[in-house]
Amino acid sequence: MTARGFNRLQEELKHLKTVERPNVIKAIAEAREHGDLSENAEYHAARERQSFIEGRVMELEDKISRAEVIDPSKLSGNAVKFGASVTLADEDTDEEVTYQIVGQDESDIKQGLISITSPLARALIAKTVGDMVEVTTPGGSKSYEIVGIDFK
Repeated sequence: MTARGFNRLQEELKHLKTVERPNVIKAIAEAREHGDLSENAEYHAARERQSFIEGRVMELEDKISRAEVIDPSKLSGNAVKFGASVTLADEDTDEEVTYQIVGQDESDIKQGLISITSPLARALIAKTVGDMVEVTTPGGSKSYEIVGIDFK
């Protein structure tokens, strides 16, 4: 993953541990004060939220511990690889769009970040400027020409 994605995971983990976890503990304590736990909806909701938070904390700790952080600015070459920003020209409309290939946890199509596991990214890997790429999308098949590759 990129350093930006790694930092986002660390920030989320810190938020869960320092804000969300203490809040849910308070909510459970308050709900216990209301008496009978078997019919206490607040208590059950707080316990469910605690379970979600603890599961997400474990997931984030695992991902962070196994993460391999790659700095795209230190990469070079003329072929598309992880971290590259690729400018594509749509064969039908000649409209240009730029995507950066990133890890699954940091992908966000609205920001131009596509997952390395996406069909488009898989089709782009190892291609060079001038190559044509055909990708099957939910809306049908699309053809693109690679017009630029940048490592920033």
